[in-house]
Amino acid sequence: MTAFDDWRARSPFYDETHEALAQSVRRFVTREIAPHIDRWEAEGELPRELHRKAAEAGILGLRYPEKYGGHEEGFDIFHGLVVTEELAAVGAGGLGASLMTHGIGLPPVLALGSDELKQRVAPPVLAGEKIIALGITEAGGGSDVASLSTTAVRDGDDYVVNGGKMFITSGMRADWLTCAARTGGPGGGGISLLLIDMDSEGVERTRLDKMGWRCSDTAAIHFSDVRVPAENLIGPENGGFIGIMRNFNSERLGMAMGCCAFARVAMAEAAEWAENRETFGKPLVGHQSIRIKLADMERQIEATQAWVDLCAWQVREGRDRPADFAMLKVQATRMLESVAREAAQVLGGASYITGSKVERIYREVRVNAIGGGSEEIMLDLAGRQLFGGSR
Repeated sequence: MTAFDDWRARSPFYDETHEALAQSVRRFVTREIAPHIDRWEAEGELPRELHRKAAEAGILGLRYPEKYGGHEEGFDIFHGLVVTEELAAVGAGGLGASLMTHGIGLPPVLALGSDELKQRVAPPVLAGEKIIALGITEAGGGSDVASLSTTAVRDGDDYVVNGGKMFITSGMRADWLTCAARTGGPGGGGISLLLIDMDSEGVERTRLDKMGWRCSDTAAIHFSDVRVPAENLIGPENGGFIGIMRNFNSERLGMAMGCCAFARVAMAEAAEWAENRETFGKPLVGHQSIRIKLADMERQIEATQAWVDLCAWQVREGRDRPADFAMLKVQATRMLESVAREAAQVLGGASYITGSKVERIYREVRVNAIGGGSEEIMLDLAGRQLFGGSR
């Protein structure tokens, strides 16, 4: 049985700096998260204070520019994967999704925004004082980003925004929303990104209840003649689509790493149960069928982790391609679904009672398979990029 974090010691991509970071984040999770996660799951959101504590622990600012309060010197993409792994230890996917929501909301600002906008937004976000979310998905369409219908019309020194966003992670607590809106004609060429102050007049939020990720607040957001200062335009007008697309690759890599991490948590719980539970006069793990299940779970996790690490290395070396991230996400989510199912089979009835990590992880399988691009969209995207075909 592989220990929860033993795999890093056998990988060429991780060294003592990654292990030191892992130990630091693990202590933070043990002290600040593990004792409270069940209550936060019941309450449906994380306390804002957790963001400030995570910032003080160096978690929020990891791999962000020093001039904005981040920590990038000496850290690489694999350090980011380590954080994902350690946050998964409590078995609640909503924790990483909500606490690290700036990981999808802030990059477009830093990549495309003006110097003034970066300086105004990044420091308070990385200090845990402000929460930024990403608003792309709409009720009428998810993966078909180029067809979004929320509009932003220039009126003097403002844009007037009308429409709505759906399934927005951290949408109830967000102070700012990096929002995609149509400023031009049809298709991706008419889309811009705007930073919307969520306290603006005309912004309405509705909390959404969910199957999983329960400690992560999720919202439906409606805009009614919301005025957004023109200086909050992120990048050029009608140039937002590329900012959205470049964001997806890192999001999908992060989700794939999360799937590996949660699969390891489920497998560890199943293995511990199998070692301590006795059936027919011997431990459950003494039965060949159970050992086969556990070994097959390990096989799937190890194979997927190897691909995650390869894609991360390709990003670091500038050799990555979008098709790989799309296929990797499908591989990882299908792996998680298989491992969670088999872990539940090992636990039996105990996996159906609230309280086990396997029960929670099993409920969260679907959000991974759908969020960030559904399996079908991902495979079609990869197919078009690798083999051609009509767009």
